[in-house]
Amino acid sequence: MGSVHVDETTFTAVELQQLHHQDLTNQRVERAQWVLKSPEPPGPWQKLLYSVEDNVFPQGKKYSAVSFFQGLFPILSWGRNYKASKFKNDLMAGLTLASLSIPQSIGYANLAKLDPQYGLYTSIVPPLVYSLMGSSRELAIGPVAVVSLLLSSLLQKIEDPTVNPVAYRNLVFTVTFFAGIFQAAFGIFRLGFLVDFLSHAAIVGFMGGAAIVIGLQQLKGLLGISKFTTNTDVISVLECVFKSIIHEPWYPLNIVLGCAFLIFLLIARFIGKKNKKLFWLPAIAPLISVVLSTLIVYFTKADRHGVKIVKHIKSGLMPSSADQLQLTGPHVGQAAKAGLISAIIALAEAIAVGRSFASIKGYHLDGNKDMMAMGCMNIAGSLSSCYVATGSFSRTAVNFSAGCETVVSNIVMALTVIVSLELLTRLLYFTPTAILASIILSALPGLIDINEAYHIWKVDKLDFLACIGAFLGVLFASAEIGLLLAISISFAKILINALRSGIEVLGRLPRSDIFCNISQYPMAIKTPSILIIGINSSLLCFANANSVRERVMKWVTKEENDTDEKEKGTNIQHVILDMSSKFNVMNVDTSGILALEEIHKKLLSHGIELAVANPRWQVIHRLKLAKLVDKIGEERIFLTVSEAVDACLMNSKGAGVSSC
Repeated sequence: MGSVHVDETTFTAVELQQLHHQDLTNQRVERAQWVLKSPEPPGPWQKLLYSVEDNVFPQGKKYSAVSFFQGLFPILSWGRNYKASKFKNDLMAGLTLASLSIPQSIGYANLAKLDPQYGLYTSIVPPLVYSLMGSSRELAIGPVAVVSLLLSSLLQKIEDPTVNPVAYRNLVFTVTFFAGIFQAAFGIFRLGFLVDFLSHAAIVGFMGGAAIVIGLQQLKGLLGISKFTTNTDVISVLECVFKSIIHEPWYPLNIVLGCAFLIFLLIARFIGKKNKKLFWLPAIAPLISVVLSTLIVYFTKADRHGVKIVKHIKSGLMPSSADQLQLTGPHVGQAAKAGLISAIIALAEAIAVGRSFASIKGYHLDGNKDMMAMGCMNIAGSLSSCYVATGSFSRTAVNFSAGCETVVSNIVMALTVIVSLELLTRLLYFTPTAILASIILSALPGLIDINEAYHIWKVDKLDFLACIGAFLGVLFASAEIGLLLAISISFAKILINALRSGIEVLGRLPRSDIFCNISQYPMAIKTPSILIIGINSSLLCFANANSVRERVMKWVTKEENDTDEKEKGTNIQHVILDMSSKFNVMNVDTSGILALEEIHKKLLSHGIELAVANPRWQVIHRLKLAKLVDKIGEERIFLTVSEAVDACLMNSKGAGVSSC
């Protein structure tokens, strides 16, 4: 009787084990159906519609006038809780900001080959529009050195500002209009990734090269040179300077005055960095320099002894320039091209500055909303005699240090500039141009970041190549060539990474269901008779499909050769492709589908079956449309790699390689 009891117990245990396996199989099949029966992903037009809705209706699909205007004008949301204590801080920050913006704006207008008042106009309308629509609390809007240089270098080739200043000015307004259109489109349709082609490394190199070029351009003001080259490359500028010194009369008082105040500005900057409580000193130093130098020239009559002065600055509010836009004619294409380049550079600088200060304050900066805000402010600016405006790093740092709470500081700054235009422009008649040059020069050290360039070199050599390409391109050719080089190198890097998609062989980490790269984790254990491969690429497409197919088959051949000398029965019977979020295979095109189909056919010809683990939403949708799921078999699509391995092992024990 005892032996019979033991047999019954053994039979019951086996039966329970079979039931357990059956239960696991049912669960696995159910989870696989979650992958196979997922709803159809949104199409491109739906995505486009959702992106517009997200920008215009940020509080969900509540299609009301209130949500629309709150989405378009964030000031309506936070303005209701605005308090007097915040206004006190914003008022002080705005006045401090204005003391720096006024002299800088005049200098940057000179750099853009425009009359001084246009720099002041650009410090009024764009900041006011951004205050209504922007999401950054600290970003100081106005003209900046790099964009001013970019405009002059791009447009001087089309219209000469000295021969035909009116046509040149109209072209600048047209470029500003196009820049605004592009920026607004980037924001509305979520095309910010286009700006990302100008990588961080490229921006570092471009800014460094532009800073040196801008510095050399200021030799005209420091030396009081009348005729200056329209080229921006280092060789042309230095050649022009040496020729002017040798063949033309120059007046040492210009350089004495400029260098004296440059030293003062740099000392003020140094003190402000060392002592944070004296942040106001470098902010107000440019205004002090303008006032003192103007008084010196006025009382000593230095303008009669060769010192170049600003002379007349038109007073009053900015006139409309809507009728000056050149939307038809021979230069429209060139204006649109310059507008696109300016839009990308302006956005890259503003978004980088805005995000860095937002992270310090601990709030989120909506990049798409800011792009739309900058587009609208530049469109409005082009209609009111302004040129391309963006966020300035130096002025934003001053705004932040001065304790600004909201964008009201920009409004205060703009109103202060309006008052200055109405009342103070006549007092700037005797301001020496050498002082404007020294103010620009004092702001340039912040654009050259040698430590960051060295850090890029240490971390990523290809990124450093983009950095040095942008730097040398700006320095020895032009801003346009520097940008083209940087974007080309960045794009080439993307293509190289796409063409050389990572193919990783995976193994199970001990005492877990986690599968990782066996090269990175040597303790990971391979599963006998199963080869698990991860495709490390965001897109399986025409650029990398052949490479992926060849490398997968190469690994299969290698594994089979490695097992030839081992026991029989350890040959590869199953190949599992891990397409999970870990490897980020987000999408697949027709070339990628053909590559997967060829892999499946070749594996079958070798008696090996293919399984796919956790394909992403778009991937499984396209595999179903292409009928590849039917060819592979629905029973060989799994939610996780672990389930795929268990299923393959179970079926190998039961039915050989008939199914996975």
